Parts: sequence; C-alpha cells; structure tokens
Amino acid sequence: MTQWVEEPTGGRDRGPVALVRAWVEVLVRPRRFFEAGVAPGDQAPGLIFASGVVLIEEAIRLSIVPGATPVIAGRPVASRAFLVALAVVLVAPLSLHLVAAIQTLLLRAVVPDRAGISETVQVVAYASAPCVLAGAPIPAVRLICGVYGAALLVIGLSVVHRTSLFRAGLVGAVPAALVFGYGFRGFAAAAVLISEANVLAGGT
Repeated sequence: MTQWVEEPTGGRDRGPVALVRAWVEVLVRPRRFFEAGVAPGDQAPGLIFASGVVLIEEAIRLSIVPGATPVIAGRPVASRAFLVALAVVLVAPLSLHLVAAIQTLLLRAVVPDRAGISETVQVVAYASAPCVLAGAPIPAVRLICGVYGAALLVIGLSVVHRTSLFRAGLVGAVPAALVFGYGFRGFAAAAVLISEANVLAGGT
C-alpha cells in the first residue's frame, strides 16, 4: 500500500517544491487538483504530503501550546523532538491507511463503480492540507482547518470516485470526523468556542 511508482501516469511530481505546489493547488483549486494529481498506485507523494502536514502541525502545537509536551527524563527539547518524530513516522501513516480502509468500505456500500484504495489514500492525505495551521492554540483557527479539510475530503471523493457531492458527503462523514474532528482536534476547538459563546451570552 505504500509502493512508489517511478513513472506514474498523471501522479504528483517529487521533491519539496512539488509538495509546496501541491499544498497551494489543493487549497485554491481542489477539483482541478484531484482530477490531475491523483493516480492509481501513486501513494508515496500523498503519504509524504500528509506526514509533512503532521510534522508542521505537531511542531507548532508542541512548541507553543502550554503543557502539550510531556517531559521525558528532564529533557524538554528531546521530548518534543521524539513526539514529533513518533507522530510523523508512525502515527500519521498508520492513521492514514486505517482511515482510507474505512473510507473504502463505506464507498463500497454506495459507489459500486469507484476508484481503488490507493486513490482513496491520496484523497485523505491531500485533504489534510489546511491542517498545517491546526497546531495553533486558537480554537477558531483549528475549527476552520477542520471544516476546510472535511470539505476537501468530500470534493476529492466526489472527483476521484466519480460520484455526487451528496454521496461523497454521506460516505465521507465518518472519516472526516475521525481525521479532522478527533485527529486534528476540530471537535475540541468547537467545544471551546461553544463554551466561550455560552459564557459571553450568560454575561450579557
């Protein structure tokens, strides 16, 4: 599931510049991006992309959110580096493929003529693009990142698996909740904003 296609047809280019270009394209022209940038078997760039998003997000979160980093053996910098590496090398790839497997099962129920699991992995990976900013300790920013990511997931599923936005939203709801609600803490951000709104409403 993590094979690297040396000469993919229509897949993504390799390298740091290509990653940055993919990030910009999926944010500003998602439908065009998913039409041209997702190819069968070409998972490696998507996996690297998602790992890069997690790297930036976790580095920000663990650096500026008070109490986010448990200190191991009295070494805060080493502890932070270890946790970031763990998230990038282990948690992100495993989570990506688990969510893609769940997404594939859900697609199977309502989209009989669909693309393969490789394309689904790529859709989930690239939909995480907004979440580079999800590590900021600003609930509104984290919520926007989550909602934006969920929208990209639905668009990507619709384009890649050739189905309607309604069906894509239906089958993408659970994976979106897992990735953007829990993984990138969108639900927690929403809870904080609701609590703050209730406090303000009670004080007026």
